[in-house]
Amino acid sequence: MAGTDKTKKQVLGPAPIAVLVNPQLGENIGTAARAMANFGLHEMRLFDPRDAWPNEKALATSSGAHWILDRATVHWTLEETLADVTYVYATTARPRGMVKEVITPEQAGEDMRVRVARGETVAILFGRERTGLSNDEISMADVIVTAPVNPAFASINIAQAVLLMGYEWYKGLATTLGENTPELPALEGPGLVMPGTRPATKEELYGFFGHLERELDIAGFFKTEDKKPGMMRNIRNLFGRAELTEQEVRSLRGIVSSLTRAHEKRKEQRGRERGEG
Repeated sequence: MAGTDKTKKQVLGPAPIAVLVNPQLGENIGTAARAMANFGLHEMRLFDPRDAWPNEKALATSSGAHWILDRATVHWTLEETLADVTYVYATTARPRGMVKEVITPEQAGEDMRVRVARGETVAILFGRERTGLSNDEISMADVIVTAPVNPAFASINIAQAVLLMGYEWYKGLATTLGENTPELPALEGPGLVMPGTRPATKEELYGFFGHLERELDIAGFFKTEDKKPGMMRNIRNLFGRAELTEQEVRSLRGIVSSLTRAHEKRKEQRGRERGEG
Protein backbone atom coordinates (compact mmCIF):
# COMPACT_ATOMS: atom_id res chain seq x y z
CA MET A 1 0.00 0.00 0.00
CA ALA A 2 2.79 2.37 -0.88
CA GLY A 3 2.04 5.83 -2.18
CA THR A 4 2.79 9.28 -0.84
CA ASP A 5 2.18 12.44 -2.83
CA LYS A 6 4.24 15.10 -1.08
CA THR A 7 2.69 17.83 -3.23
CA LYS A 8 -0.82 17.38 -1.85
CA LYS A 9 -2.17 20.09 0.41
CA GLN A 10 -2.85 18.68 3.85
CA VAL A 11 -6.34 19.15 5.27
CA LEU A 12 -5.84 19.39 9.03
CA GLY A 13 -9.10 18.94 10.92
CA PRO A 14 -9.45 18.51 14.69
CA ALA A 15 -7.68 15.34 15.79
CA PRO A 16 -6.08 13.71 18.85
CA ILE A 17 -2.59 14.87 19.89
CA ALA A 18 0.19 12.27 19.80
CA VAL A 19 2.47 12.62 22.82
CA LEU A 20 5.77 10.75 22.59
CA VAL A 21 7.18 10.25 26.08
CA ASN A 22 10.99 10.40 26.36
CA PRO A 23 11.61 9.10 22.81
CA GLN A 24 15.15 7.77 22.40
CA LEU A 25 15.75 7.75 18.63
CA GLY A 26 15.08 10.33 15.95
CA GLU A 27 14.23 7.52 13.54
CA ASN A 28 11.34 6.44 15.76
CA ILE A 29 10.01 9.98 15.91
CA GLY A 30 10.15 10.20 12.12
CA THR A 31 8.37 6.90 11.53
CA ALA A 32 5.76 7.88 14.13
CA ALA A 33 5.16 11.10 12.18
CA ARG A 34 4.70 9.07 9.02
CA ALA A 35 2.14 6.86 10.79
CA MET A 36 0.33 9.95 12.06
CA ALA A 37 0.11 11.39 8.55
CA ASN A 38 -1.38 8.15 7.24
CA PHE A 39 -4.42 8.53 9.48
CA GLY A 40 -5.12 12.22 9.89
CA LEU A 41 -3.14 12.93 13.07
CA HIS A 42 -1.07 16.09 12.77
CA GLU A 43 -0.09 17.43 16.19
CA MET A 44 2.96 15.85 17.85
CA ARG A 45 4.27 16.76 21.27
CA LEU A 46 7.61 15.46 22.50
CA PHE A 47 8.01 15.08 26.24
CA ASP A 48 11.67 14.98 27.32
CA PRO A 49 13.25 13.66 24.08
CA ARG A 50 16.69 12.17 24.64
CA ASP A 51 18.35 13.80 21.63
CA ALA A 52 18.41 17.39 20.47
CA TRP A 53 15.48 18.76 18.50
CA PRO A 54 15.05 19.34 15.54
CA ASN A 55 16.48 15.98 14.56
CA GLU A 56 17.74 15.21 11.04
CA LYS A 57 17.19 11.47 11.45
CA ALA A 58 13.55 12.10 12.28
CA LEU A 59 13.12 14.18 9.14
CA ALA A 60 14.86 11.56 6.99
CA THR A 61 12.59 8.74 8.16
CA SER A 62 9.30 10.64 8.06
CA SER A 63 8.72 9.85 4.35
CA GLY A 64 7.50 13.36 3.65
CA ALA A 65 5.46 13.96 6.81
CA HIS A 66 7.69 16.98 7.46
CA TRP A 67 4.82 19.32 8.32
CA ILE A 68 4.17 17.27 11.47
CA LEU A 69 7.82 17.46 12.57
CA ASP A 70 8.05 21.16 11.69
CA ARG A 71 5.15 21.90 14.06
CA ALA A 72 6.13 19.44 16.82
CA THR A 73 6.68 21.01 20.24
CA VAL A 74 9.08 19.95 22.99
CA HIS A 75 8.11 19.89 26.67
CA TRP A 76 10.01 19.05 29.85
CA THR A 77 7.21 18.10 32.24
CA LEU A 78 4.21 15.94 31.51
CA GLU A 79 1.99 18.42 33.34
CA GLU A 80 3.02 21.12 30.88
CA THR A 81 2.62 18.75 27.94
CA LEU A 82 -0.98 17.98 28.86
CA ALA A 83 -1.98 21.34 30.35
CA ASP A 84 -4.64 22.19 27.73
CA VAL A 85 -5.87 18.61 27.24
CA THR A 86 -9.26 17.47 28.53
CA TYR A 87 -8.90 13.68 28.17
CA VAL A 88 -5.80 11.45 28.00
CA TYR A 89 -5.37 7.88 26.69
CA ALA A 90 -2.28 5.94 27.87
CA THR A 91 -1.10 3.11 25.63
CA THR A 92 0.51 0.11 27.32
CA ALA A 93 0.70 -3.67 26.96
CA ARG A 94 1.50 -4.49 30.60
CA PRO A 95 -0.99 -4.96 33.45
CA ARG A 96 -0.52 -2.10 35.89
CA GLY A 97 -2.24 -3.18 39.09
CA MET A 98 -4.06 0.15 39.42
CA VAL A 99 -7.76 0.96 39.43
CA LYS A 100 -8.20 2.44 35.97
CA GLU A 101 -10.46 1.54 33.05
CA VAL A 102 -8.85 -0.49 30.27
CA ILE A 103 -10.21 -0.27 26.72
CA THR A 104 -9.15 -1.55 23.30
CA PRO A 105 -7.80 0.67 20.49
CA GLU A 106 -11.12 0.23 18.67
CA GLN A 107 -13.05 1.48 21.70
CA ALA A 108 -10.58 4.33 22.07
CA GLY A 109 -11.10 5.31 18.44
CA GLU A 110 -14.85 5.51 18.91
CA ASP A 111 -14.46 7.49 22.13
CA MET A 112 -11.96 9.92 20.60
CA ARG A 113 -14.26 10.67 17.68
CA VAL A 114 -17.12 11.49 20.05
CA ARG A 115 -14.98 13.70 22.28
CA VAL A 116 -13.26 15.57 19.45
CA ALA A 117 -16.60 16.15 17.72
CA ARG A 118 -17.92 17.93 20.78
CA GLY A 119 -14.86 20.15 20.99
CA GLU A 120 -12.67 18.36 23.53
CA THR A 121 -8.88 18.30 23.24
CA VAL A 122 -7.65 14.73 23.61
CA ALA A 123 -4.16 13.25 23.67
CA ILE A 124 -2.62 9.80 23.38
CA LEU A 125 0.50 8.92 25.40
CA PHE A 126 3.05 6.65 23.70
CA GLY A 127 5.84 5.28 25.88
CA ARG A 128 9.59 4.78 25.61
CA GLU A 129 11.05 2.32 23.15
CA ARG A 130 12.41 -0.03 25.83
CA THR A 131 10.25 0.45 28.92
CA GLY A 132 7.04 2.12 27.79
CA LEU A 133 5.20 4.42 30.19
CA SER A 134 5.86 4.50 33.93
CA ASN A 135 3.05 3.96 36.43
CA ASP A 136 3.28 7.61 37.46
CA GLU A 137 2.81 8.70 33.85
CA ILE A 138 -0.13 6.35 33.38
CA SER A 139 -1.72 7.68 36.57
CA MET A 140 -1.98 11.07 34.83
CA ALA A 141 -4.14 9.56 32.08
CA ASP A 142 -7.89 9.02 32.19
CA VAL A 143 -7.94 5.57 30.61
CA ILE A 144 -5.55 2.78 29.59
CA VAL A 145 -5.56 1.49 26.00
CA THR A 146 -4.31 -2.07 25.52
CA ALA A 147 -4.39 -3.93 22.21
CA PRO A 148 -5.39 -7.61 21.87
CA VAL A 149 -1.86 -8.74 21.04
CA ASN A 150 -0.10 -12.09 21.44
CA PRO A 151 0.47 -12.18 25.24
CA ALA A 152 3.77 -14.01 24.73
CA PHE A 153 5.05 -11.28 22.37
CA ALA A 154 3.18 -8.11 23.21
CA SER A 155 5.74 -5.35 22.66
CA ILE A 156 5.21 -3.07 19.66
CA ASN A 157 7.35 -0.11 18.68
CA ILE A 158 6.29 3.53 18.78
CA ALA A 159 5.42 3.82 15.09
CA GLN A 160 3.34 0.63 15.26
CA ALA A 161 1.46 1.92 18.29
CA VAL A 162 0.83 5.27 16.60
CA LEU A 163 -0.31 3.51 13.42
CA LEU A 164 -2.71 1.28 15.37
CA MET A 165 -4.27 4.14 17.32
CA GLY A 166 -4.34 6.42 14.28
CA TYR A 167 -6.12 3.77 12.22
CA GLU A 168 -8.78 3.23 14.87
CA TRP A 169 -9.30 6.98 15.14
CA TYR A 170 -9.50 7.61 11.40
CA LYS A 171 -11.45 4.60 10.16
CA GLY A 172 -14.74 6.07 11.40
CA LEU A 173 -14.07 9.35 9.59
CA ALA A 174 -12.65 8.17 6.29
CA THR A 175 -14.91 8.47 3.24
CA THR A 176 -12.56 6.75 0.78
CA LEU A 177 -9.99 3.97 0.62
CA GLY A 178 -6.40 4.35 -0.48
CA GLU A 179 -4.73 7.16 -2.38
CA ASN A 180 -5.81 9.75 -4.92
CA THR A 181 -3.62 9.66 -8.02
CA PRO A 182 -3.50 11.89 -11.10
CA GLU A 183 -5.05 9.01 -13.06
CA LEU A 184 -7.73 7.80 -10.64
CA PRO A 185 -9.47 9.05 -7.49
CA ALA A 186 -9.33 7.12 -4.25
CA LEU A 187 -11.74 4.21 -4.00
CA GLU A 188 -15.19 5.07 -2.71
CA GLY A 189 -15.34 2.09 -0.39
CA PRO A 190 -15.10 -1.67 -0.09
CA GLY A 191 -16.78 -3.74 -2.76
CA LEU A 192 -16.36 -4.79 -6.36
CA VAL A 193 -14.32 -2.22 -8.31
CA MET A 194 -15.58 -1.81 -11.89
CA PRO A 195 -13.70 1.00 -13.65
CA GLY A 196 -15.22 1.70 -17.06
CA THR A 197 -18.00 -0.86 -16.73
CA ARG A 198 -21.03 -1.83 -14.63
CA PRO A 199 -22.67 -4.96 -13.24
CA ALA A 200 -24.16 -7.16 -15.95
CA THR A 201 -27.94 -7.13 -16.25
CA LYS A 202 -29.86 -10.39 -16.06
CA GLU A 203 -30.75 -9.99 -19.73
CA GLU A 204 -27.05 -9.89 -20.62
CA LEU A 205 -26.27 -12.80 -18.31
CA TYR A 206 -29.13 -14.95 -19.62
CA GLY A 207 -28.06 -14.14 -23.18
CA PHE A 208 -24.61 -15.48 -22.40
CA PHE A 209 -26.06 -18.64 -20.85
CA GLY A 210 -28.16 -19.25 -23.97
CA HIS A 211 -25.18 -18.63 -26.26
CA LEU A 212 -22.99 -21.00 -24.23
CA GLU A 213 -25.65 -23.72 -24.11
CA ARG A 214 -26.13 -23.64 -27.89
CA GLU A 215 -22.43 -23.95 -28.59
CA LEU A 216 -21.98 -26.71 -26.01
CA ASP A 217 -24.86 -28.57 -27.65
CA ILE A 218 -23.20 -28.32 -31.06
CA ALA A 219 -19.87 -29.43 -29.60
CA GLY A 220 -21.45 -32.52 -28.06
CA PHE A 221 -20.66 -31.47 -24.50
CA PHE A 222 -23.90 -32.87 -23.13
CA LYS A 223 -23.48 -36.63 -23.40
CA THR A 224 -27.12 -37.40 -22.54
CA GLU A 225 -30.22 -35.23 -22.62
CA ASP A 226 -31.28 -36.22 -19.11
CA LYS A 227 -28.05 -34.82 -17.62
CA LYS A 228 -28.16 -31.55 -19.58
CA PRO A 229 -30.53 -29.62 -17.23
CA GLY A 230 -28.41 -30.35 -14.16
CA MET A 231 -25.18 -29.47 -15.95
CA MET A 232 -26.61 -26.16 -17.14
CA ARG A 233 -27.80 -25.35 -13.61
CA ASN A 234 -24.25 -25.90 -12.37
CA ILE A 235 -22.86 -23.66 -15.11
CA ARG A 236 -25.37 -20.90 -14.36
CA ASN A 237 -24.59 -21.09 -10.64
CA LEU A 238 -20.86 -20.99 -11.33
CA PHE A 239 -21.06 -17.80 -13.37
CA GLY A 240 -23.76 -16.35 -11.12
CA ARG A 241 -21.42 -16.44 -8.13
CA ALA A 242 -18.83 -14.45 -10.11
CA GLU A 243 -20.96 -11.25 -10.15
CA LEU A 244 -19.89 -10.57 -13.72
CA THR A 245 -19.65 -7.10 -15.17
CA GLU A 246 -21.11 -6.12 -18.54
CA GLN A 247 -17.58 -6.07 -20.01
CA GLU A 248 -16.82 -9.54 -18.65
CA VAL A 249 -20.00 -10.98 -20.17
CA ARG A 250 -19.03 -9.52 -23.55
CA SER A 251 -15.53 -10.97 -23.17
CA LEU A 252 -16.91 -14.41 -22.32
CA ARG A 253 -19.22 -14.37 -25.32
CA GLY A 254 -16.27 -13.34 -27.47
CA ILE A 255 -14.26 -16.27 -26.12
CA VAL A 256 -17.05 -18.72 -26.92
CA SER A 257 -17.46 -17.27 -30.43
CA SER A 258 -13.70 -17.40 -31.05
CA LEU A 259 -13.50 -21.05 -29.98
CA THR A 260 -16.47 -21.87 -32.19
CA ARG A 261 -14.90 -20.18 -35.23
CA ALA A 262 -11.60 -21.96 -34.61
CA HIS A 263 -13.40 -25.30 -34.38
CA GLU A 264 -15.30 -24.64 -37.63
CA LYS A 265 -12.09 -23.66 -39.43
CA ARG A 266 -10.43 -26.88 -38.32
CA LYS A 267 -13.42 -28.88 -39.59
CA GLU A 268 -13.28 -27.08 -42.94
CA GLN A 269 -9.53 -27.67 -43.19
CA ARG A 270 -9.93 -31.39 -42.46
CA GLY A 271 -12.71 -31.57 -45.04
CA ARG A 272 -10.53 -29.97 -47.72
CA GLU A 273 -7.70 -32.30 -46.90
CA ARG A 274 -9.91 -35.36 -47.20
CA GLY A 275 -11.29 -34.06 -50.54
CA GLU A 276 -7.79 -33.51 -51.89
CA GLY A 277 -6.81 -37.02 -50.84
